Amino acid sequence: MAAVLLLRCGARGGRRALRECETLCSRQCLKTSHKLYSAVYDPNEKTFEKLLIANRGEIACRVIKTCKKMGIKTVAIHSDVDANAVHVKMADEAVCVGPAPTSKSYLNMDAIMEVIKKTRAQAVHPGYGFLSENKEFARRLAAEGVTFIGPDTHAIQAMGDKIESKLLAKNAKVNTIPGFDGVVKDADEAVRIAREIGYPVMIKASAGGGGKGMRIAWDDEETREGFRFSSQEAASSFGDDRLLIEKFIDNPRHIEIQVLADKHGNALWLNERECSIQRRNQKVVEEAPSTFLDPETRRAMGEQAVALAKAVKYSSAGTVEFLVDSSKNFYFLEMNTRLQVEHPVTECITGLDLVQEMIRVAKGYPLRHKQADIPINGWAVECRVYAEDPYKSFGLPSIGKLSQYQEPLHVPSVRVDSGIEQGSDISIYYDPMISKLITYGSNRAEALRRMEEALDNYVIRGVTHNISLLREVIIHPRFVQGDISTKFLPEVYPDGFKGHQLTDRERRELLATAASLYVAEQLRSQRFLGTPRIPIAKSKRSSWELSVCLGDGIYPVAVSKDGSSFSVEVDGMKLNVTGEWNLASPLLSITIDGTQRTIQRLSRDASGKTSIQFLGTVGEARCRLRSARHGVAQRPAAICRSPPSSARAPRCARGAAFGELPKAFEFLRAESLELDERTQPAVLRRVLFGGCSWALGAQCYFPFL
Repeated sequence: MAAVLLLRCGARGGRRALRECETLCSRQCLKTSHKLYSAVYDPNEKTFEKLLIANRGEIACRVIKTCKKMGIKTVAIHSDVDANAVHVKMADEAVCVGPAPTSKSYLNMDAIMEVIKKTRAQAVHPGYGFLSENKEFARRLAAEGVTFIGPDTHAIQAMGDKIESKLLAKNAKVNTIPGFDGVVKDADEAVRIAREIGYPVMIKASAGGGGKGMRIAWDDEETREGFRFSSQEAASSFGDDRLLIEKFIDNPRHIEIQVLADKHGNALWLNERECSIQRRNQKVVEEAPSTFLDPETRRAMGEQAVALAKAVKYSSAGTVEFLVDSSKNFYFLEMNTRLQVEHPVTECITGLDLVQEMIRVAKGYPLRHKQADIPINGWAVECRVYAEDPYKSFGLPSIGKLSQYQEPLHVPSVRVDSGIEQGSDISIYYDPMISKLITYGSNRAEALRRMEEALDNYVIRGVTHNISLLREVIIHPRFVQGDISTKFLPEVYPDGFKGHQLTDRERRELLATAASLYVAEQLRSQRFLGTPRIPIAKSKRSSWELSVCLGDGIYPVAVSKDGSSFSVEVDGMKLNVTGEWNLASPLLSITIDGTQRTIQRLSRDASGKTSIQFLGTVGEARCRLRSARHGVAQRPAAICRSPPSSARAPRCARGAAFGELPKAFEFLRAESLELDERTQPAVLRRVLFGGCSWALGAQCYFPFL
């Protein structure tokens, strides 16, 4: 529809008519679309010919995607270790700005300015982090006649200083947290101020962000310690040790308002984002809108956010963060003068492309929309997927190479903002974020169901990741009910995150899954290159008696094959397990008694041990056939210390001496999982081939010959 209207306007003639029609199309799309994107890109609207992205990773890729849609050429900068990064490959040009440490590359203003001159970039988008809120960088760009895609230096300065921003907020009649408005001089003054405000208090860095330089104090002693540690951390992180103290709002929600303003005095609030699920004051799961706000509170927060933006003559996309208590009283926290990490959820429910809007505003165009045009279409949820170990303090960084990587883009209404690919390195030098996983639905329940499915279908191998934690959060009853706060994680997991705790039903499902995988592997081992193998000893087996070791327990499991499905008996209960059983696929979609599950088999060995990602958490199960005589699992004998003679070697090994090594290897691998009452357990590590010993990487069982 939008394209048809634009063509009609173009036929009428006149750039002004075309622009007015584009605005109407954009407004119509916002009101009617339920897609992840509904922004209109006008190829005739001139902005910049070339834009440099002063960032890396997923946000650099995100900016490049919009620039391509707008017909803007892009320049990527990178450190030497990022030479093969995805954002470098996506950009039209790429220039190295230094070695891996950020101070010598992505924070190296001199090197970046040289690249801007060399490539003749007309504008710079800073993304988030690094130089995105650095007023000196914005000033230097302005001095060179290069456009900074963001607010001017005055707004960056005013909102970047927590003390100054709080005073400005008060003057703009924005609700602020009770506290001391000046700079705290020393620990003694900190104690005096804390007593006047009343405990608990929050001590935080004036120039801080990202949870750094923040301490909660509940008494005088904690105030003195907090002052010392916060000032040290602030000085090392921001080069500014000034601190402020304010009342700590216990058990609050963290809700922020997205604002968008132009250079013509127009400003909009684009609804809220709920960001209360945090660890170490850093966000983990975000959603839009919030389950907590009613229309009146939403409007009041939005109007105050716009009032603050206008007070500092703000022009670009920005975010005003609030703390909201249980009575829906809200208090100004800070304003981020940049694009937020979690901006995609706002784009999903409004249809706006915030990067496009930032570029248009920086060029001097007025906003195309009015406040009445801004909808809340559906619901969006974002999970930050990190290379972290969630079992250690809810996430300590993990490094390594992504040996296998597959995004769940086949799941409906899924968006993945990432800057990595299979083979990428997660480095010690930068933030360990893998991606931002976003799902959209017509309502919250649908968005959460899709997120659960997307997390199950996300393949990440080679590094430890936090998908197990993310999945547990979004299915937890408190989260589903909307009963959340910034203390959600420590309250729900007071002893730390332990992974998914299986119910009895889920335990039976996992046992049935492990047993079915084992049998499917047995059946596959009887085929060679898609053709049934000629058996040495024919087996008409259709049922298997197994012992499955799971956790601290050993469980008897009976499996019988019925067509393409397995009937599995566990704990006296029968479960029907069906699936395609493509064991080479990283994802296996199975159905257990009508319930669809997506599992990942991460590894398996010849002893029957299989590592399975089930319901987001990785567990190990070991399957063995039970002896018909004793009813217990047979165990492999000791590994042979020397190669057997050719006269006594199994046929497959003797065949290798006649140039059939690939077939011999396939036979050994396949037969390693075939063990029944006619089979002698023996383990062979070497076969004789051409007078040489060839090592095999798996334990192999051989039937009597």
